[in-house]
Amino acid sequence: MERDVFKMTGNEYRKEAEEVVEKTLEGYAEYVNEGLARMFRFLGFSTLEWENSGAVVKDIFGKEYIDCGGYGVFFHGHRHPKVVTAVKKQLEHFPLSNRMLPHKPVVDLARLLAEVTPGDLQYSFFCNSGAEAVEGALKLARAYTKRSGIVSTYGAFHGKTFGSLSASGRELYREQFYPLLPGVAHVPFGDTKAMAEAVSEETAAVILEPIQGEGGVLLPPDNYLNEVRDLCNKTGALLVLDEVQTGIGRTGKMFACEHWQVIPDIICMSKSLGGGVMPLGAFTTKKEIFEPFNENPYLHSSTFGGNPLACAAGYAAIQTILQDGLLERAVRLGDYAMSKLSRLKEQFPQVIAEVRGKGLLIGIEMEDEGAGGFLVSRLLEQGVLIVVSLNRPKVIRFMPPAIISDEQLDIALNAVAEAVSYVNEMIAQS
Repeated sequence: MERDVFKMTGNEYRKEAEEVVEKTLEGYAEYVNEGLARMFRFLGFSTLEWENSGAVVKDIFGKEYIDCGGYGVFFHGHRHPKVVTAVKKQLEHFPLSNRMLPHKPVVDLARLLAEVTPGDLQYSFFCNSGAEAVEGALKLARAYTKRSGIVSTYGAFHGKTFGSLSASGRELYREQFYPLLPGVAHVPFGDTKAMAEAVSEETAAVILEPIQGEGGVLLPPDNYLNEVRDLCNKTGALLVLDEVQTGIGRTGKMFACEHWQVIPDIICMSKSLGGGVMPLGAFTTKKEIFEPFNENPYLHSSTFGGNPLACAAGYAAIQTILQDGLLERAVRLGDYAMSKLSRLKEQFPQVIAEVRGKGLLIGIEMEDEGAGGFLVSRLLEQGVLIVVSLNRPKVIRFMPPAIISDEQLDIALNAVAEAVSYVNEMIAQS
């Protein structure tokens, strides 16, 4: 369709929009992914995402949804003015580098990351996604330590490329692709004893999410990250923290590991790093660990990694967090949401098993896995978007942006309460 359906009104608008929706779903089935098309139809997604701003997603019919999902990408909301302005300004100069000449945006962002990451992390490698960041971090760990072993945890989600998938911890996504990367072991998350038994002098890296996101917003025991840090120090293994979902403000700290005062050897990030405007991934590490890549700058590379547009977005995203007090806001709004959702759990214990999280990363664990789908569907009808955890489908993740207004947050939380009550009635009638 060449015309903007929002320029039409009344029945003409509605008819044209319905035709666009149907053609798009048919296009998904024929050219994109038939399974996705079936899922959209099954869940009743008979509309299209069309226009977003702030905490609001607008569909093709003009209906507005408060976005409390987005898989952790939209900490700044949609199209944050400061990030958009930075990208537009860079676009006026050059959007992509020819990679023969150096450019300033990548240095600006790398320098800023050296300032905001914990400890003495200094060098950054830029890519396009979280999975790529994990891939690069694992390669660097092997190159630096001259070891091959990797230890990860069950329930972990590090991406779906071969290396990152090898470290991920749910068989549903792994079993059809064996053999995966050799030398990767998995232990229970939060179990220091099991970790100590798995890590040896052959281990290149231990890779952990400070809080398992796709694993169901699982928080570690209080001393767990510190004990794993000590274990890595003793064995010479590198500690790689995957902060793709938890980093860049989501938990009320710039990086979640700061809650436990743990400094990793390599930290991976993406999602919110692009400010909700550009895809951007990175890992940051100490100077001595980065040495293999310093010796040979083309040992690991990415054609589009560190492109000027993405770097401009990343720089503006971090500056916005610092200048606008978004970390403090994430703590305040997160505490408020947690208190409301915890009271909802007490009211409907037969529906909600547990509420947990930090900042604006909150998990609502359902007593029954099937109830999660009904909750998501009911909230969609009410104009609120949330997401299921891929590695623990019983857990619904509530992840509003830090720029959400108090009024919008209350509307979303009230919608969750109504949806839980609705699910409770369904359970009572079954």
